Amino acid sequence: MPVEEFVAGWISGETVSFLLSRQPQGWGALGLILGHPFDTIKVRLQSQNKYRGILDCAVQTYQHESILGFFKGMSFPIVSIAIVNSVLFGIYSNVLLVLTSTTHQERRSQPPSYTNVFIAGCTGGFVQAYFLAPFDLVKVRLQNQTEPRAQLGSLQPRYRGPLHCVSSILRKEGPQGLLRGSGTLMLRDTPTLGIYFVTYEWLCRQYTPKGQNPSSATVLVAGGCAGIASWVAATPLDVIKCRMQMAGLKGQVYHGVLDCMVSSARQEGPGVFFRGLTINSARAFPVNAVTFLSYEYLLRCW
Repeated sequence: MPVEEFVAGWISGETVSFLLSRQPQGWGALGLILGHPFDTIKVRLQSQNKYRGILDCAVQTYQHESILGFFKGMSFPIVSIAIVNSVLFGIYSNVLLVLTSTTHQERRSQPPSYTNVFIAGCTGGFVQAYFLAPFDLVKVRLQNQTEPRAQLGSLQPRYRGPLHCVSSILRKEGPQGLLRGSGTLMLRDTPTLGIYFVTYEWLCRQYTPKGQNPSSATVLVAGGCAGIASWVAATPLDVIKCRMQMAGLKGQVYHGVLDCMVSSARQEGPGVFFRGLTINSARAFPVNAVTFLSYEYLLRCW
């Protein structure tokens, strides 16, 4: 099994943050730091119904928790982004190799069918979901803690940090607790990452002469549009995923994905399934544009 796609995916995960921050000494962390507050707002909008919108969530978070409230759960994304990208791009490219018997360099002159691209993307999404699930669970639980930083005499938060969160979940819910919401994550990522890669391939082929590599501008636009397309498809299940991960902690218990969907729609209307879409789309374009550009560049230089 060729490993260069795994390596390129790993490095592209670090490159996303590196290029956004332009701070080599930060090891890519600054880009995630800048984007994490938007993710925190998105998670809270999806899993709680006390906010009237993006601005209201941001104001309440700042008033009750100070600027630090926007950065809860940030350490685990820093750890996981390179791992998840490596698994996704590595599995995707190697499944295409099995289906088409072509390497990455050969696929511009012998482009795979969109069906094969979709299958490979779905397979990558399915596998990466289980690598991502524990990291994502801890991140979401920490982001949903609305208590201010612990002070003497104040209400203590349930979790004191990511490691305490992990140990608490293991103690109270067992090892399977770290996989809470993983089924919904798999349902979210399997088809949407198929859409992700098909969108990218289609746009690259539309604006690239046959047999040639797409230009940097084409890769940036195609990657950004692929990110938006995938999040438009993913957001409804992303909402359900967040709620399943928080099940039992906020007084609401769901008896599966379907029950969560029905209960959410009945209580808050169909619009609940698109909470966070604006923020997801705004973040998706630059992040995925840079991801694909760095991935393509690395493989061409291999």
